[in-house]
Amino acid sequence: MGSQINIQQMNSDDIELIYRELNEHDIGKPLEYIEKCWQENVEEQRITLVAMNENKFAGWLHLLSKSIYPPFLEKGIPEINNFDVVPSKRRLGIGNALMDAIEEIAFKKYRLVGIGVGLYYDYGNAQRLYAKRGYITDGRGISNNGIQVEPGSNVYVGHELALWLTKESLLHD
Repeated sequence: MGSQINIQQMNSDDIELIYRELNEHDIGKPLEYIEKCWQENVEEQRITLVAMNENKFAGWLHLLSKSIYPPFLEKGIPEINNFDVVPSKRRLGIGNALMDAIEEIAFKKYRLVGIGVGLYYDYGNAQRLYAKRGYITDGRGISNNGIQVEPGSNVYVGHELALWLTKESLLHD
């Protein structure tokens, strides 16, 4: 039998909880970043969803109305961003529940949504999840800090090296 998953939009009371839980699970994010996320929710620049599993923090996911990736920004494609599921809560359907919820929100307003995914092994679960959910590459190859990597160049394989994907809503023509 599946465990209970509750997805809710972030509120100000979640700031300390998210900070504490992410750090406790070695996903640490600076408190200033989490506070910035909350402020951007208030300003309607970002929607942050928080997943609770059996009344414990399990993860979070964001939708940016203005992508940090220049090709998406130029085309008005919103970006699903900063997707974290607590390691002990993975493989319970929490990632899919968060993606279902954020896509439902995004596709009410947008025809297309984008997401970037890292290229090394830590991103393997996300790479598989996005493929299973129907995300396809944007056709621009990989980018480093949002800048397209040119053939023959050397890059540092870190969090900023990404492949960008999109998914089209089935609700729009």
